[in-house]
Amino acid sequence: MYRQCTILPGTYYDSVVLMQVAQALESFPGVQRAAVMMGTPQNKTLLQEAHLLTPEGEKATANDLLLCVRATTPSAATEALQEALRRLRTREERGRIQEAPPRTLEAALRRMPEANLVSISIPGQYARYEASKAIRHGLHVFLFSDHVDLDTEEELKRLAAQQGVLVMGPDCGTAIIRGVPLGFAHQVARGPVGLVSASGTGLQQVICLLSHQGIGISQAIGVGGRDLHQRIGGQSMRAALQTLGQDRETEVLVLISKPPAPAVAASLLQDAAQIGKPCVIAFLGNQTRHHLSPPLYPVSTLEEAAQVAGALARGEPLPNTPPLSSPLRVVIEESRARLQPAQRSIRALYCGGTLAYEALWLLRRALGTVQSNLDHSLASPPEGHIVLDLGAEEFTTGRPHPMIDPAIRRQHLLAVAQQPDVAVVLCDVLLGWGAHPAPGTALAEAWQEAQAIAHRAGHHLIGIATVCRTREDPQGYEEQYQVLQDSGLILAESNAQAVRLALLALGAATGEEASPGPTMPVSDAGPPPPVPAHLPALLAEGPRVINLGLELFATPLQTLGVPVIHVDWRPPAGGDPRLLALLERLR
Repeated sequence: MYRQCTILPGTYYDSVVLMQVAQALESFPGVQRAAVMMGTPQNKTLLQEAHLLTPEGEKATANDLLLCVRATTPSAATEALQEALRRLRTREERGRIQEAPPRTLEAALRRMPEANLVSISIPGQYARYEASKAIRHGLHVFLFSDHVDLDTEEELKRLAAQQGVLVMGPDCGTAIIRGVPLGFAHQVARGPVGLVSASGTGLQQVICLLSHQGIGISQAIGVGGRDLHQRIGGQSMRAALQTLGQDRETEVLVLISKPPAPAVAASLLQDAAQIGKPCVIAFLGNQTRHHLSPPLYPVSTLEEAAQVAGALARGEPLPNTPPLSSPLRVVIEESRARLQPAQRSIRALYCGGTLAYEALWLLRRALGTVQSNLDHSLASPPEGHIVLDLGAEEFTTGRPHPMIDPAIRRQHLLAVAQQPDVAVVLCDVLLGWGAHPAPGTALAEAWQEAQAIAHRAGHHLIGIATVCRTREDPQGYEEQYQVLQDSGLILAESNAQAVRLALLALGAATGEEASPGPTMPVSDAGPPPPVPAHLPALLAEGPRVINLGLELFATPLQTLGVPVIHVDWRPPAGGDPRLLALLERLR
């Protein structure tokens, strides 16, 4: 084994570009492993653990690009690194042939002064600087970046309220504004349902389930997972809710979140009740059901949220959750008969954080103890039933989100296949703009590898996948669905149904007849926040976008003819934190 690293000082590319280069290198003859990353301390730790970092590579700083290869011979490593340099140079030359992209937000605004929204997907340590600039320019912010602390979020949202704009995020994965997809979003028809969600994949699941019913959406506004924290007070969700309450195209409202802080929940419920439109309340995992009456409709799962919202939109009676179909039960029973007596555990490997959270809550309700990184309950070593959110910050430091690069799930899946106690593996597959070009194919190939490992070890695995998709998604719904079926995975129509199937495979109660928790009255939470002055215009006119960060998020906008300028962003002040702090003070 031979390791070699090359340092490119003061060089920055977005994480998707680096992923693509690394994947190309790993296909080279003689190359065992390759990585192309910024030289941050966290990334150097990852490279060290992967046996890729050399003493020379240790010298890289956070502003340097590190190219690392482990190969069978020195010549193979050298040739791979030369290819990486060639690919990066080619990308630079291609950019110079076209009109030079702007390097800063201000330069982009000079080219497109009519812009009304900035999409930010840069490393979290720089997000505060760029987002606050955008807000001061009177621009709404879609903030995909994670690793943004709570103090920064509080500061940005307070500033946004003063400027009359909306901050979606940080760690906001999805929004669809007047049909325009931001981040990870589906191609979906316009319709009467307006959604506001603290999560990305929870929003995606409900949008897709509505689409399966033939129901479109007016707007889908993501606000970030911590917006309903006590300190943030649901500021963005409350503002978006008030705006949709006045939107003539929105007839039914849906609110989606993990359990909010109690005071924030009270504020949202009071706001929704005062608006008067039918509003579905999906506070997942909430152990208490609020004592609500129309126009408020509490639900327990994302599946139920879509069913109730669909019925309200059609003016029909509220439905019950349909029982598992006979064909699905037969498939599960046949697979269950092939399990060994020791196979009694469920492993859930999710790309979507909210889908993972919903599965964790449903499994704990049925099985009791379930470990997860979502609440830091993993034992060492982990054992028994386990739910992993592979999109959590500990897995995405220095690498793309698993919805973009599913390689990390493949690694976990192959490891799970060697564990004799595992009976069922739960996974999610998310199609749509921004996601991997063939996520179904990637999971199907990894599943077949895992099954081969399990069979060599003398046991069988049951794989159950939830597919979030619409028929108009760019990956090709039918092809991706078929390749998953052909791989032997059992496909569920919803995440909640997937969990019920997993429980059935273990012979446990599926929770189909679970009763609601105790009720809790809605208290007086004070007056609602004002509608942000510039938000109704954004919903009426649609986004005109400046994109900072992942070029992947600009591509669908260009394809759909949405006004967008991609900024060839570089860390300000050369990435020096002291100089960056000085710039902020001088602003």
